[in-house]
Amino acid sequence: MDKLLEVREFDTITGNVDFENDEKYKYLDTATFHNLVEFIHEFSGDEKNADALDFMHISYKRNVGDIVTIKNYVGLIQMNSGYQIQILPKISFDSGEDTGNKETKRIFLKMLKSMKDFPSKVFNDSSLKVDRMNLYEIFINMYLQEVRQLVKRGIKSAYVGQEDNLKFYKGKLLTSQHIKTNMAHRERFYVAYDEFHPNRSENKLVKATLLKLQKLTTSTENSKEIKQLLTTFEMVEPSTNYTKDFSQVKIDRNTKDYEMLMQWSKVFLMNKSFTTFSGKNTSRALLFPMESVYESYVVQQIKKVLGPAGWEVSSQDKGYYLFMDPRRQFALRPDIVCKRGDRIVIMDTKWKSLINSEHANYGISQSDMYQMYAYSKKYETSEIWLLYPLNDEMRDYSDIEFESGDGTTVRLHFVDLTRMPETLEELRDKLEVIES
Repeated sequence: MDKLLEVREFDTITGNVDFENDEKYKYLDTATFHNLVEFIHEFSGDEKNADALDFMHISYKRNVGDIVTIKNYVGLIQMNSGYQIQILPKISFDSGEDTGNKETKRIFLKMLKSMKDFPSKVFNDSSLKVDRMNLYEIFINMYLQEVRQLVKRGIKSAYVGQEDNLKFYKGKLLTSQHIKTNMAHRERFYVAYDEFHPNRSENKLVKATLLKLQKLTTSTENSKEIKQLLTTFEMVEPSTNYTKDFSQVKIDRNTKDYEMLMQWSKVFLMNKSFTTFSGKNTSRALLFPMESVYESYVVQQIKKVLGPAGWEVSSQDKGYYLFMDPRRQFALRPDIVCKRGDRIVIMDTKWKSLINSEHANYGISQSDMYQMYAYSKKYETSEIWLLYPLNDEMRDYSDIEFESGDGTTVRLHFVDLTRMPETLEELRDKLEVIES
């Protein structure tokens, strides 16, 4: 797993050796580039599954040849050759380029930790050499820290059915096996019994995951941690039938400690991802939609900033529809609804880089503005905000707003991901100015 290409969103990948040292392109050797193209076609979509072509765009550029551009998804791709492509979000830094993408990775991990199905509660990135680890190794480390927490609390045991030929009677005599086995051993009993034992499905899956990660990791730290953790699972048999064991997992009050681990064991053992791809088992795609990651992070942070100021903040608000007759149709679900007293403020996050062109409406899509107008009318509020990530082109802009002429105002706020929560405190102060 030592063959790795690190790119950021919107970087252009080429297999043309003439552009190997060109700063405008990321280069892959011809064979690996063709493998990437095959990988993209392999993960084709249908009614239930996402299509890789929706975010990994294959095109042709004169004098360069075929090129691949990746947008709106970040994470790690491993092709069947073993070659990996690590995709990081495009984040703007006031100080200029983030050499080595070290800070980009740290910010991205903070964003991921805001997602409810991400193993973030015990993850400590300060102890990791983030600049040396690729994302897959970081994800492995996150999983190991979750297992470490489980071990500290104690792995769960359960009554597990056993069969054995014992020198004493225990449980239920299995007559046919007893007669067959003990014709010459009257002192023995072939019995079935229940034993309180850690060899339950959850632990079997964790052990199977640890054994698989032991083969995959190239990190000395991760390898050492796996070796130590496996000693706790010595009495547990590793799962050999993943589907069967996952079907037997029941998360309740007693097994709550396993909930996150089971999600991630499924990712590692069955090549599942946080996106709905379908492809060959020899390929792996651990990818995250940046729209969802960005929304989750902003919602988490904005609750921390606006909550103490008396705002009630909810996400993905339900209950409003664009049409009510002949039935409720076209649900409206703004990303963020802020309420304080009789005041309602609607906010929507958009993971998109705007452009410095008033004539082109700064690159804001017409459909987004229609959506904001509908929110305004249905929620009966004039205060609508679009929250875009700050980029270099829009760094000097602070106040952009649009007036509909009939009571709707859409304002823009640029979220500086390198300055959280200060950038949202600035948004809070803007809200206070408007109210006064």
